[in-house]
Amino acid sequence: MAESRRRLLLDVDTGIDDAVALLYLLATPGAGIEAITCTAGNVGARQVAVNNLALLELCGHAGIEVALGSEVPLEIPLVTTEETHGDQGIGYAVLPPPRGRISGRHAVDVWLEAVRCHPGQVTGLVTGPLTNLALALRAEPRLPMLLKGLVIMGGAFNYPGNTTPVAEWNTHVDPHAAKEVFAAYEGMPFEKLPIICALETTERIECTPAHVDAVARAAGAEPELLDPDGPEGARSTSDNAVVACLSDALRFYMEFHRLYDQGYVAHLHDLFAAMVATGEAQFEERLATVDVETQSPLTIGQTVADFAGMWKRAPNARIVTGNDPEAVFELMVHRLSHLARMHG
Repeated sequence: MAESRRRLLLDVDTGIDDAVALLYLLATPGAGIEAITCTAGNVGARQVAVNNLALLELCGHAGIEVALGSEVPLEIPLVTTEETHGDQGIGYAVLPPPRGRISGRHAVDVWLEAVRCHPGQVTGLVTGPLTNLALALRAEPRLPMLLKGLVIMGGAFNYPGNTTPVAEWNTHVDPHAAKEVFAAYEGMPFEKLPIICALETTERIECTPAHVDAVARAAGAEPELLDPDGPEGARSTSDNAVVACLSDALRFYMEFHRLYDQGYVAHLHDLFAAMVATGEAQFEERLATVDVETQSPLTIGQTVADFAGMWKRAPNARIVTGNDPEAVFELMVHRLSHLARMHG
């Protein structure tokens, strides 16, 4: 197991789909989480940290370091989205206040120590705005070469945004950070380039009530029936704490998507990105040079990809162009049901 262990460093804005991704990672053999750093995005950074600590304790992993990073974007005011993720960021789920404490270290220090102590061994996974990563790159320009690899959930390429007509949420929260990160990777070796899980493929990961029920049944718990016709705000009655947390979080997310005519589903963007980071998700990709709009009021936060080399600039990203949602959910059910059996 020591040879197959994959060192992962997470930067998140937890967030319902971040929470599901974390549950998956905690349930995946060989996925070793070095630390979790927190950025503001879905909710404020301190609430993000509390959510991570509570989820770790729920799953019996209270020893993992959780550190705060920047609580605001680099240059623009912070906007959060409690409408999408709930006041605490995990929908209707209510977890006991965590006993663990937020680390005394800053997120940037956590990233730099991890990659300097284990050069070429740590894979970064960023499922929130890129603020902390941009600050880490400012402090250590060699970061791309010190990391084993990097997976980012963010952006939208030749595809509508989910925050503005052209901008995806994570990039829109801090477009200046995203621009700096992509610039830092220009011309890096192929294996070091960030793998970008953008909306055109992550929105294919549509979680339905049947997937939640499948987790419950595979865990040996009572059936977990999320009724699209039921009253808003209903709560799980499961006596399995992991199933109840998953169900209550996703019910909120499904109600949100239905409100915007997307169906009674939940887009698990970050779950897919986590599976890419562990090497368990199959995907197709294309090399591109990516830049981010930071000036135009009309298109701020838009990610633009030059696939054809028109800019005459070196590639700085590997953009996911295809994935297998059915395989993602088969793996999700397998992993989360095992987690629920062990810790529910």
